[in-house]
Amino acid sequence: MNENAALYFVDRHLDAGRADKVAFQEADGGKRSLTFKQLAEESGRFAGALHRHGVRREERVAMIVQDQIECPVIFWGALKAGAIPVPLNTLLSAPVYDVILNDSRASILVVSEKLWPTVQPVIADNPYLRAVLVIGEAPEGTESYQRFVEGAQILPAVEAHEDEMAFWLYSSGSTGQPKGVRHVHSSLKATADTFGAQVLGIREDDIVFSVAKIFFAYGLGNAMSFPLSVGATTVLLSGRPTPEVVSGILETHRPTLFCGVPTFYAAMNAALEKTGLPQGMSVRLCTSAGEALPREVGERWHRLTGTEIVDGVGSTEMLHIFLSNRPGEIVYGTSGTAVPGYEVRLVDEHDEDVGEGAVGELLVRGPSAADGYWNKRHKSRSTFEGHWTRTGDKYECTADGRYIYCGRTDDMFKVSGIWVSPFEVEQALVEHPAVLEAAVVACADDKGLDKPKAYVVLNEGQDAAAVENLKEFVKEKIGMWKYPRWVEVVDDLPKTATGKIQRFKLRAQV
Repeated sequence: MNENAALYFVDRHLDAGRADKVAFQEADGGKRSLTFKQLAEESGRFAGALHRHGVRREERVAMIVQDQIECPVIFWGALKAGAIPVPLNTLLSAPVYDVILNDSRASILVVSEKLWPTVQPVIADNPYLRAVLVIGEAPEGTESYQRFVEGAQILPAVEAHEDEMAFWLYSSGSTGQPKGVRHVHSSLKATADTFGAQVLGIREDDIVFSVAKIFFAYGLGNAMSFPLSVGATTVLLSGRPTPEVVSGILETHRPTLFCGVPTFYAAMNAALEKTGLPQGMSVRLCTSAGEALPREVGERWHRLTGTEIVDGVGSTEMLHIFLSNRPGEIVYGTSGTAVPGYEVRLVDEHDEDVGEGAVGELLVRGPSAADGYWNKRHKSRSTFEGHWTRTGDKYECTADGRYIYCGRTDDMFKVSGIWVSPFEVEQALVEHPAVLEAAVVACADDKGLDKPKAYVVLNEGQDAAAVENLKEFVKEKIGMWKYPRWVEVVDDLPKTATGKIQRFKLRAQV
C-alpha cells in the first residue's frame, strides 16, 4: 500500500469530484489560483522535473519560497518524487541561510525572485547545491523555475511507507540557532485527523487564511494539510500581513477560518478599534498559536469581532497543536486541555509528576512527533524520550484540568525563592491601557539577586509618562514580589518570524 502523503492530500480529490474546485488563491502577487486538478498535475510535473534532473530519493529540496502558488506545488511535488522538501523561513539573513543550507546539504534550492538578493551571497561557496531555481526572472548562474519544469513528464507519487521521512522543518530559533526537525509521511494526516478535524472542525466549504506562513509548522497545518484534508480553499499572502492588508483579505476573500498569532491579534485589535470591522467579514472561528495568547488580547478580540479565538500550544517537534481550548469552551488565559489523540503531563526536575497548581515542564506524546533532529544526536536524545517529547515549556494545571502557560524553561526565574512566570507578568502588563506588548526577563539588582525587568511597547498615542504607574498596576494584579523593578519603553521586541518573543536576546542586554 502506497502511504505517500501526497496521495491523500492532493491526488485523492480528483476521484472525489473536486478537480475544478480552487485549492489555493493568491491574495497578492499575480492573484492567481490553482484548482485541485492543477495542483495534482503541477506537483506531478515538478516530481518529473526533479527525476529528469537526477534528484534521488531523500535528497533535500530547500525552499525559500513565499506563500504563492508555486509553494504547494513544490512541497507536494518533492514528496511525490521521494525527495525531502525543506521549507525555510523567508525572513532570515544570509548568514543563517548559509548555516541551514550547509547543514541540510540540499542539492536543489528554489527561491522566490524577491528573496534572491538576500540568498545570493551564500550560493557561490555552497558545495552541495547542484541547481538553484528562481521563481520569476532568473539571474545569471541560476535557472528559471518555469524552464526547469517545462516539458517534464507528470509522474505519480513514488511508493512510500507512513514511517518514511517526508519533509524537514527548521525550528524558529526562539532560543537560539534553528534545528532541522525531521517528519514522516503519517505526521501530516495525524495533525489533520486530530486538531484539524476534532478541534477546528474544518469543512469542505471553509475558506482558510493563515497569517502564519507555510514554512512555519503552525502555518503548514493551517494553510496546507488542514484545508487539503477536506478539500477546502486556502488564501495565500506572499507579502507582509499588516492589519490593513489582512483587513482587506477579510473583506475581499471572506475567509471563514482565520489563523493568527498573539502579536498580530494585538495589532489587529488596535487597528479595528479605529476602523471598525471589515465589511462582509465572514470568519466563523479563529486560532492562535506560536506563543500563549494573553487573556486581555483574546477577550478584546472577542468583544470587537464576536468571534472566538481557539488558543493552543504546538511545536515544530510535534508539527501542530496538541494542547488547546475548544470552540464554545474558551477560557482565555489558559491553553485548554489535550487535543484528542495526545497525552500531556507535567514533571519536576526529577521527572516526577507534579500536583495540581504546581509548575512543571510540559511533556507530550502523540502520533505527529518528529523522528528527531538532523545532525544533533545529543539534543534529539534529550528532547525525544521514548514516546514522550519534552516541550521546554513550563505549565501549571488547574483543578478543572486546564493548563496555564508559565514560560519557557529557560525563561523562568525565582524571586525571593518563588518561581516567577515571565508570561504572567507580561499578561498583567498588557492589560494596562497604555501597553501594546511586553516582555519580561530576569535582571540582577545591586545585591546580585534576580528581579523582573520589563520591556514594553506602547499603544499609539501614549508616551513614556504613561508607564509611571505600571509597577503598582502589576502589584495589584498578580502580587507584590512579581512586579517589574525596571520598565524600559522600546519601539519593538525581538521576535522570530513566527511571532515568538526572543527573550534570550533581551537577557543578553541586561
